This record gives sequence, structure tokens and C-alpha cells, in this order.
Amino acid sequence: MTNRRKFLQKLAAFSSLSLTGCGWRLANVRAATQSSKSDKLYLYTWTQYADKKLIQTFSTQTGLQVLVDTYDSNEVMLAKVLAGGGGAYSVIYPSDYMVQKMVEKNLLIELNHSRLNGLENFFPQFKNPSYDPNNRYSLPFNWGTTGLIYNSEVLPKAPADWDYLWQNQEILNKRMTLLNDVREVMGAVLRMLGYSYNSKEEEELQQAYNKLKQLKPAIAAFDTDAWQNQMLAGDLVLAMCYSADAIRVIQENPKFKYVIPRSGSSLWTDTIVVPKSSPNTDGAYAWINFILQPEIAASISQNLNIATPNSAGFEQLPQKIKTNKNLFPETAILEKCERITPLGDFEEVYERFWTQLTSA
Repeated sequence: MTNRRKFLQKLAAFSSLSLTGCGWRLANVRAATQSSKSDKLYLYTWTQYADKKLIQTFSTQTGLQVLVDTYDSNEVMLAKVLAGGGGAYSVIYPSDYMVQKMVEKNLLIELNHSRLNGLENFFPQFKNPSYDPNNRYSLPFNWGTTGLIYNSEVLPKAPADWDYLWQNQEILNKRMTLLNDVREVMGAVLRMLGYSYNSKEEEELQQAYNKLKQLKPAIAAFDTDAWQNQMLAGDLVLAMCYSADAIRVIQENPKFKYVIPRSGSSLWTDTIVVPKSSPNTDGAYAWINFILQPEIAASISQNLNIATPNSAGFEQLPQKIKTNKNLFPETAILEKCERITPLGDFEEVYERFWTQLTSA
């Protein structure tokens, strides 16, 4: 992410193009769908990415009916696909490390780049990512960080690091949540202890588990989505969350603040892939080309409060969004963050500790 500061400093006039102002690619989109076997396109995506306005615009332009199912963790998505429940989906939105796992399991088609428009618009760091060299199987949809959101009126002292949770366990008792994600939660504690988010040392995981077991009585829930309404209602004062979700809550009430713990956190990219079981591959390519349009990328970033990897889309954002450090953190902070990577058979160790923690 060493180029992050450079592109944050670029200035450009904001283009107020709406979602409906994208006719310059419309011919390509319609041409791509004429030979589709179905007039329906099923998406399997994260809950927060189900943008009804975006879907309606695409359907109006292409004639394809878009139906969406959502999930709240990569593991839930993969389990459904492996169990045969993903056969209807033509587009899925796995995170970076999950792309690697899906490729290893031979679940994804290799994308035909000649059928895609606008690949040159990605920032350099997204064109040849370590999790998918040369974007053979996936394209970046958005990126962000994992951190802590807190109520600054109730907790006037900002959390500086993950250890804040243990130091203030009594104050936070039953008023905080952690993500319902084994790799994120275990990874955060591993990082706090000075280890890698992707540790493959069982003793290190044991230490992380022991710390979480101490904290467990004070945790209201392991939750990825429901915390947002609970936070706004005043039932929670702190939550581990994804940056995009934090920004939405902060927009509703600025008393909430978001921090990336100083010892580091995870840096993630959510992607778009096409499964081999896709019943409508033509429709999938049409959807991807729609998403790749700069004005659409900018609209998605602005409407969903997510960081776009599309440089042309980034230039169309208002300056206040470009300089929002919750969305686009400084390089010095990003350098402390770490991508989650697949761990092979060792993931069973993570799952064992996670089951012990969440079922106790």
C-alpha cells in the first residue's frame, strides 16, 4: 500500500454522474447478455453489499433480473458452496484469502480478460495481488481494514490497541461485541501478543485462546452485522468491525469513532469471482463490466462507504471522501496491517479453538 498516500494527494473535480448515467458501456453490457441461458442472475455477497439501487439500474439496462443471497463470513459462504448449495450463483464476493482457497478447490473459472472492460483502471497494488497473481480468478471490488468502533461520549479515552478490551473489561461488560469470524478474532489477539495474524504455531494460538477465554464473560456476542443497530440504540459502546460498517454508523451519529489498533490489524480486499457452477456466465461478465465502470465504482464507494480499488472511480469522488482516513488510511498505518492468508490443514487448529471458545 505504499502508493496510498500518493493517490490520496491527487486532486480532481467531483463528477456528479449518477448510476443511470452510464450509457457509454450499455451496448457492451447488453451484447454480453444476449446469449445468456437465463434471464436471472444470482449473486452471493456480503450483507452490506446488497445495493438495491445498483441492482435496479443494472436490471433496467440489461433486462436481467438480479436475485441476491447474503452471508456474514467467508466460511459460511464456502461451506454452502461445497455442500452444493451454491449451484445457482453466477457471481460471488469472497475476500482475498478465500479466493486462494476456492482456487485450490477448483471452484472458480479463470476469467477471460478480453471480455472485461476497464482493467487498466485498477490501482497498481490491485493488478497483481499476492492472493491471485494477475487477477486470473478474481477482480477487486473494495478494500478496507478491521478495527474498533466506540462511543466517544461513554468512553472518552480512545482505544489505542486491542489490549484496551482487557484493561477495561468491567466497563465494557456485555456492552461490546467481536466479529463472528475465527480468523479475524484470533488474528487480532495474536497480533496484540506480537505474533502474526496468520500464525501456524499452536502454542501461540493457545495463548490467544487463553486471552479470549478471559474476555469471553464480558462479550455480548460474536456478531458481524447486528451490532450496528445495537450501537446506535445505545446497547453497545464498542465493537470490533470492518471499516466500511464503522463509517456507516459514524455517518448516522458522529459521536462514534473508529480506530485501527496500533499493534496492527487485518487489511482485506473483497473480490468478485465467477464459480464453475455458474448457470449464467454471460450475465456474470455483464455484471462485472457494469461494476468496472468508473462512475459506477465511484457511486458504489460513495453509497456503500467503501474504498474503491478503481483509480478512475476514485478521481470522481468528492474531496471529503478521498481524504477520509477511515476509508483511506495513511501508509504508516497500513504498513502495520496484515492480510489474512490460507493456512491449509492448520486451519483445523483455529477451528478447534474457536469451537471451544464460542460453545463454552
